Amino acid sequence: MLQIDLYTEITCPWCILGQYRLDKVLAERFPRLAVDIIHHPVLLLPDAPAAGLYIPDLVRTRYGITDPKAAFARPEAEARASGLDLDLSRQSWAYPTEAAHALILAARERGTQHRLAVAISEAYFLGARNIADADVLADIAVHHGFDRAEARAIALDPAQHERVRQEAAGSAAVGVRSVPHFVFGGQVAINGGRSEDEIASSIDAARAVAVG
Repeated sequence: MLQIDLYTEITCPWCILGQYRLDKVLAERFPRLAVDIIHHPVLLLPDAPAAGLYIPDLVRTRYGITDPKAAFARPEAEARASGLDLDLSRQSWAYPTEAAHALILAARERGTQHRLAVAISEAYFLGARNIADADVLADIAVHHGFDRAEARAIALDPAQHERVRQEAAGSAAVGVRSVPHFVFGGQVAINGGRSEDEIASSIDAARAVAVG
């Protein structure tokens, strides 16, 4: 079995694309390969207020971009090239992600972590949902091994949020500087908006190391 460590931030458009491409590559090019995908949190906006940050303001103040469409064009085009209908104008807010990451971490022991992470990312980007809202998260989590009350409790628990912050600090400590960040088989690492071919080549390289 190939272990894939995946470091992501839910509100990062390159991360939903990275997850999508990883799943696509595994399904189309490695259909018989057993994998264990482990998610690790990265907090790009750790001080985001509960109400979220308005993305047009965020890209202007952080990157000096006055037209959000200019910032959106490349990830949207890359997504379309892989078959993902990503329209970044659907979602206007960057919400804090500790609650969502807390549920993703908790899903590890249920065997539903990757599918839950994907579902939360899709709810945020494709459904324009507020993934800082415990009720929204509970609506998603009930399809991935949680009962509703349990999911809400995890999403609202300050101790679970602190666990996320500690895990995110651990991600930074091992050298994760940009997302998505993939580590295949504990040996082969790539990051950023990588193509399907690059992801596939990295999987092949990790498998070769394992055999060798």
